Amino acid sequence: MSKKVIKKMANKTKKIHVPEGKVYIGATFNNTIVTITDLEGKTIAWASAGACGFKGTRQSTPYAGQVASETAAEKAQVFGLEKAHIFVKGVGPGREQAMRGLNSKGLNILSITDITPMPHNGCRRSRSRRV
Repeated sequence: MSKKVIKKMANKTKKIHVPEGKVYIGATFNNTIVTITDLEGKTIAWASAGACGFKGTRQSTPYAGQVASETAAEKAQVFGLEKAHIFVKGVGPGREQAMRGLNSKGLNILSITDITPMPHNGCRRSRSRRV
């Protein structure tokens, strides 16, 4: 065999099968980002409201969050994803609807965890504005 043929064979990726994974929903005030990983944390699929065609103020709507989560779930179901642990971060408007979108696509939700960062009185707050 020539070197070219061996290189092509090495470049072919093996199809992975992920029956259970983790779904990270980042819900900010401007966008909703959904990332689906396997149990180790390797990204399988992702989608965001901006990548789904929503721009400007429509990006920060609950419907845009739902569409983003449905898109990510469709991409992940190609890899055989059936069960998911959901981790929600942020307080944006697309937070609840993104979870409903995952449920509507047939994902079996095993757990829902809120990982929104909360300060334990760490940094000093900025002073109040005097006008």
